[in-house]
Amino acid sequence: MSEGRVPGQIHDGFLPGRHGIDAYGNGGFRFGQMSHRGSILLLPSGVRAWDVSEPGAIDGASLAPILAEAEGIELLLIGTGADIVFLPDSLRQRLKAAGIGLDTMQTGAAARTYNILMAENRKVAAALIAVT
Repeated sequence: MSEGRVPGQIHDGFLPGRHGIDAYGNGGFRFGQMSHRGSILLLPSGVRAWDVSEPGAIDGASLAPILAEAEGIELLLIGTGADIVFLPDSLRQRLKAAGIGLDTMQTGAAARTYNILMAENRKVAAALIAVT
């Protein structure tokens, strides 16, 4: 999460509303006329800081905010950084049981795909690991 109240930064780890990704790289993202250094979750309720910096850290606890909003999500895009890393079957099954489809890809591809699906008003969410 961003620390302090810096103009143009995500505050308290949350920005309400749906926002497309304007830019990514250099360890962070630009969206909603703001920026955030680190990984993010794009959920129906808003954009949240995500305390995951590498794919191996994706687990049930890190996916809890997604599962909490499962009714509003049909598809979850996970951007695993510069390389594609697939989630363990146990996590895939947990999302499937919640009615959430899953697509894992590089962070850049996930951000671009999220923007397209969000513009089509699809019930999409994204979990994006920041890349440098």
